Amino acid sequence: MGASCSSSPRSPGRAKQQVTVPKMSLWNIVSHMPPEEFSSLFAEFPRSLRCLLADWLENQPWEFINGSDAFCTSMASGMLSAMLEKLRSAAGSDGQQCQILQQVSNIESAYRRDPLRLVAVLKAILEGEKAAVLKRDRHLPLSFHRRQEELKFSLGLQRLQHRVREVQALRERSSQLRDGSAASLPLNPQLKTEPKAPESELPTLILEATKELEVAKQQVLKRIQIWKRQQQLAGNGALFEENLAPLQKRCESLVEVYFQLHQQVMAASAELGPELLPRLLERFNEVLSSLVKSSFLVEKQPPQVLKTQTKFQASVRFLLGPQLLKASTKPYMVRADMVTEKQARELALSAYGNTLSESTGEIMHNVVALETNPTSGTCCANFKNVLLKKIKRCERKGSESVTEEKCAVLFSTTVALSPSNLTVHLQVLSLPIVVIVHGNQDNNAKATVLWDNAFSEIDRVPFVVAERVPWEKMCDTLNLKFMAEVQTTKGLLKEHYFFLAQKIFNDHSASLEDFQSRSVSWAQFNKEILPGRGFTFWQWFDGVLDLTKRCLKSYWSDRLIIGFISKQYVCKLLSTEPDGTFLLRFSDSEIGGVTIAHVIRGKDGSSQVENIQPFSAKDLSIRSLGDRIRDLGQLRNLYPNTPKDQAFGSHYNKEQTGKDGRGYVSTAIKMTVESERDQLPQAQMFSLPVLQPELRPENLQSVLSPICPPAPFCSQSMSSYPAGESNMNMMVPEGIGSSFPSTSPMLSSSLVMDPALPRCQDLAFRNPMSFMTNQYMPGEASQLLPGGPSPEPRDEEMPELAPFAPMDAPLQSSPRWMAPSMDLPPGSEFDQFLQEMSLESPALCPPFTPPLQRSGYPSPNASCWGLGESRWDDSVRPGHA
Repeated sequence: MGASCSSSPRSPGRAKQQVTVPKMSLWNIVSHMPPEEFSSLFAEFPRSLRCLLADWLENQPWEFINGSDAFCTSMASGMLSAMLEKLRSAAGSDGQQCQILQQVSNIESAYRRDPLRLVAVLKAILEGEKAAVLKRDRHLPLSFHRRQEELKFSLGLQRLQHRVREVQALRERSSQLRDGSAASLPLNPQLKTEPKAPESELPTLILEATKELEVAKQQVLKRIQIWKRQQQLAGNGALFEENLAPLQKRCESLVEVYFQLHQQVMAASAELGPELLPRLLERFNEVLSSLVKSSFLVEKQPPQVLKTQTKFQASVRFLLGPQLLKASTKPYMVRADMVTEKQARELALSAYGNTLSESTGEIMHNVVALETNPTSGTCCANFKNVLLKKIKRCERKGSESVTEEKCAVLFSTTVALSPSNLTVHLQVLSLPIVVIVHGNQDNNAKATVLWDNAFSEIDRVPFVVAERVPWEKMCDTLNLKFMAEVQTTKGLLKEHYFFLAQKIFNDHSASLEDFQSRSVSWAQFNKEILPGRGFTFWQWFDGVLDLTKRCLKSYWSDRLIIGFISKQYVCKLLSTEPDGTFLLRFSDSEIGGVTIAHVIRGKDGSSQVENIQPFSAKDLSIRSLGDRIRDLGQLRNLYPNTPKDQAFGSHYNKEQTGKDGRGYVSTAIKMTVESERDQLPQAQMFSLPVLQPELRPENLQSVLSPICPPAPFCSQSMSSYPAGESNMNMMVPEGIGSSFPSTSPMLSSSLVMDPALPRCQDLAFRNPMSFMTNQYMPGEASQLLPGGPSPEPRDEEMPELAPFAPMDAPLQSSPRWMAPSMDLPPGSEFDQFLQEMSLESPALCPPFTPPLQRSGYPSPNASCWGLGESRWDDSVRPGHA
């Protein structure tokens, strides 16, 4: 049948997937920039060698070697040796081998005795390249930032390991001095000069090592916070590398160095004294405690829009579990509880040291074992069948609605760490959750989640978020959400942002630049109703998301839909275009609708723009957008000048012809749009003989015989009808003038046939003169009648349809646009008549009479055409109007 729309359940957040951030070298960008911009950077180091080293050079911590101590000198010397070896191997595969080897020799002779000078030269080159890229692009590649952060931590960890070795060497020398055998001990080659007295130098060295340990801990905690923030942004569709293995390795490496340094401190307790030792141990305990508590993470978040009585899944992971949890006969259990925003804030202020007093919701299956997997090296608790049975609402602030109330799931457990057997209470909060009890709350709940995910700070009081944000950030958020929901790489354009700004700010006079300096509030986003509408900005935008995701993804990805554009601007675009030019835009007045705007020629030959009534997802599930466009012959070129078959040909569905496997003749759905131009004058639509006013009922028998058997007309008077009005609404087959005798051109969809009576009972036939003269007089004949011609009413001027009266209700006068009854009893004479006529002329199909429309849209009609069978449209049958 050509239906191409597939519906799928809508999730509150984007499904997470493993994402690898593409690595982009800084040199890949710099090499495409003019070389003269960097001429001053390569005075001491050849640009050709920078090109050969490319990525390798950027993977070394040149920028983080600050100082001239033994550690920095040792690192610089090792990096120089590695670089020379790299260049020699590259020279073997290069055509200019001799020149490269000569440059390698010059570098070795220049920097071998002072490797720190090489570090300074390469640091200046990299900083100059970064400054040039920032000046041009205003940002550096994300992969470059990540690599720099990893290099910084790795160097800090190596420095800590070097400090541990220095402390150990100093302790051993102090011990030998006390034993009187220090003369036989060789000096540490990493120490540049003869050390001072170990008793005076050891505390200073341990304090420096402790400070560097705390710096490395802060780097780990910051990296964990970044991971959490990226996880939250992934709820709005951002790329997210959720693999926790690198972060777990970083935590384990730091904890391993921590224990080594802690061991050295305890061994040197006598030299540290009773005052310094307790302070050092307190700082060490704080380092371990913060690392342990921060490494307890929610790896898989619960749904951020959570419906009661609905099962969900979640998982927590303890990064240091495989390293610190001792073997226990009884596994540690993790508990999940629902907490309010106030409770979450109290827990955060106490640094998660307090325990939860009361859960704000009843959760079933909320206790799971924390298990270590030796194969994968992970320690996780997986909640697979959690059920939020009910929720206790707290007192809301001001005008806050239920869907603005945020809560969270608190995961908690108590573990004993080895080897110290220290007991630690672990707690971690999920991302903010909006709990709903009905599906109609889903849309507003998603707005709350979207705003919180996008605009919350990386380290905040739960769950505080700004009430007003820059419009530029809002544009980025809408674009991110749109691309993620639709699953497309084609995002929003600046023209789309301009339309969205006009819509949300209700300002059609400002320029694009004016909007960029504005800020948008939460109320404008999803509390205030748009002017002249019954919905908010987000409700409208979410409807567009849903429609595009379900039915228009391929059209949007092929840039066939302008979408975000106003009706007024469409008229401006198309007013000068040829007849048949069209474009697609999202409806302003309806949620989740797409409409076709096209150019036609008016009766006076002027160009007019018409908008077809919007198609919803349900409409497009019946017949796809591409097939609807193919059906409409008045559509020729997609704006500006692409033939529609060229633009939409790949989106057409193959039409079924012939018989199917069961022997049935195939059917298809076609769409037609009847515009004002297509409505022909009545003199051209009907081939009736010119009737004079003195016609009498008996003379109309030849005209009415195909519909009503010969019988006397009803005697009831229809004098209550005003002059110029009728209660008849006719449906006339195409080509009726040629296929039927002129004495029988008319079919009525409002006839009420009583099988028990051999006569016509329709009200119009009880007063044939009013029926004939007011509705169906062709040509100038109608001008001779006393009432004169009846003006054709416009759709927007028609009153709203009254409900149909029941069959047994007394007949009353009806306006000319409404028949007194639309129902036919099964097996009526009207059915028999249709069947006989379809057998005589199967090619006939009545034209579609559009129902009354709102908003001035022409109405599309989906007509069922049976190939080789009766081709009567179901819409002309009673009850299908």
